[in-house]
Amino acid sequence: MPVNLLNERLALSPSLALRPEPFGALAYHFGTRRLTFLKRPELLEVMRGLDGDRQLSEVLVACQIPSAQWPVYAQTIERLIDSGMVVTAAEVKGDG
Repeated sequence: MPVNLLNERLALSPSLALRPEPFGALAYHFGTRRLTFLKRPELLEVMRGLDGDRQLSEVLVACQIPSAQWPVYAQTIERLIDSGMVVTAAEVKGDG
């Protein structure tokens, strides 16, 4: 797990739309036209917590994600960063 990712301030891409579903959510990126299924309601809550002000670890704590599950969440968030659905806070503010 990239430890530095846990210390990163992350946010949802401004081009991302989340639609809650019983299984979790649908995430749609308007720029890439990519649709992703978030298969856990807890992941939706983590995504909603990515406000650019708190570190990923702080969001995971606030969402009551057990620390043993953090590596799985970090890997998932890393894939969402690679797809452009999650960005660093610096990117949102125009610094990155």
